[in-house]
Amino acid sequence: MKGATGRQRAIAKALTALLPMAPYADTERIRSDAGARHMKTLPPAVAVWLATVAHVRHQHTDYDRLLDEGYDRDSARFFVLDQTNAVLTSWRATRLLDPDADEE
Repeated sequence: MKGATGRQRAIAKALTALLPMAPYADTERIRSDAGARHMKTLPPAVAVWLATVAHVRHQHTDYDRLLDEGYDRDSARFFVLDQTNAVLTSWRATRLLDPDADEE
């Protein structure tokens, strides 16, 4: 990462540690989202985790369809928990969503 800032390097390191087998197209989007301005105050590992969960939820589950059907966010999140964890597992993620915990 020539020319990368310390934060960018920390995000890249956290991303590699969390998702060692995620496809490049997904990791690039997650890296970008984790580096977004609204994530700037969060520790890099937290920003990567939140960006990962949001990315998987929107790109690899039925979450948006459930919202379109009228489910509230919490219900939709509950119904896609297993899909989300299946994607994370396929990417050999070192962390999964816990149904009994907050997302952070």
